[in-house]
Amino acid sequence: MENITPREIVDILNKYIVGQANAKKAVSIALRNRWRRLQLSKSLQDEIAPKNIIMIGPTGVGKTEIARRLAKLTKSPFIKVEASKFTEVGYVGRDVESMIRDLVEIAISMVKAEKREYVLDKAEINTEDRLLDLLLPKPKGYADTEDDSETREKFRKLLRDGKLDERSVEIEVDEAGPKVEVLTNTGMEDLGMNLQDMFKNMFPSKKKRRKVKIKEARNIILQQEVNRLIDMDEVKSDALKRVEQSGIIFLDEIDKVSSGASGYKGGDVSREGVQRDLLPIIEGSTVMTKYGMVKTDHILFIAAGAFHISKPSDLVPELQGRFPIRVELDSLSKSDFVKILKEPENALTKQYQALLGADNVEVVFCDDGIERLAEIATEVNKTNENIGARRLHTILERLLEDISFEAPDVKDSKIEINADYVDSKLEDVVRDQDLSKYIL
Repeated sequence: MENITPREIVDILNKYIVGQANAKKAVSIALRNRWRRLQLSKSLQDEIAPKNIIMIGPTGVGKTEIARRLAKLTKSPFIKVEASKFTEVGYVGRDVESMIRDLVEIAISMVKAEKREYVLDKAEINTEDRLLDLLLPKPKGYADTEDDSETREKFRKLLRDGKLDERSVEIEVDEAGPKVEVLTNTGMEDLGMNLQDMFKNMFPSKKKRRKVKIKEARNIILQQEVNRLIDMDEVKSDALKRVEQSGIIFLDEIDKVSSGASGYKGGDVSREGVQRDLLPIIEGSTVMTKYGMVKTDHILFIAAGAFHISKPSDLVPELQGRFPIRVELDSLSKSDFVKILKEPENALTKQYQALLGADNVEVVFCDDGIERLAEIATEVNKTNENIGARRLHTILERLLEDISFEAPDVKDSKIEINADYVDSKLEDVVRDQDLSKYIL
């Protein structure tokens, strides 16, 4: 992160997200502040709290995407959770500490994947040697000769060329111990996982011999070698450190646990209680996980909500104080929809062109066709529920349904999506308000 400035962060986010300059600026500063904190003395580092953010705006305007892209950019452990899924301690449901445990699991997977890349070359060499030992077994006490070395190298070349893939060899694999089902209440998933781990230790896996083809044996042995070369203690230590120093938790639907959210349908299971339980984690506490203790003092929390019925001031005052940065995201206009369809590197139009290109069907989106799609998305969002850019997914899927179905049978064809084509496919649905509520 030392080489990336807030301006560069915004430039990268601009490749994937249209508009929302204020939100991008806020998250880029929060991200840079994390790097700045790590440049200070240890005593001062502990005093500087993360600048948590609340994003306020309707659904489908880019709140989640900003947080997700931010995490990818920094290679930080990232988890998105919905605040409405949590319940106060004592109620049946997920407790708020489970999001920290889930974040640790994500970090463990990330670090393991990185370590795997680091040891993969060595693991492949070891795998090759083990396969050659299986193909050319030697009696005990047998000394290598020059002929043996030549034979081994010939077999190594055949192995690398895939000419021995169909040969069968006998290898040792782990035999699973007795399967133990742990039935727990909702919200007790972590207890169930810990009990399963305990039973695994009580009934360690046994080895059994299996006869498999070289192709399959290579994958099994490679995984064994990778696991042997990775130091799990180091993985746990790195993962916990990464969670504590660069973890990002995206708390979606924070407005639905505010006291002013009584207009939402569904059971009111102590909304304020959930906020009170969230407070110590956001303020900074220590959470026990199966990999060790995690301090939450410097995890970055990004909360988001539409706040249609409630407002940020309906949250408990202590929780409001832990989110010093508030940014309001704008609703999307027709011009925004046009940009969303044309500009981002992952634009929906580019995705569909690539998907249908797999069947050798060339789809060309004309400017007037994109304008008409944006117009329809704006119109339907006004007359029905406003779901922002997510409306484009539904409209494009409906528009290209027939092409997607027929693509394998009409290879090497070119299809232009212009305004007339869009109208021919969607005009009737858009005109019929009742039908558009169900289809678009």
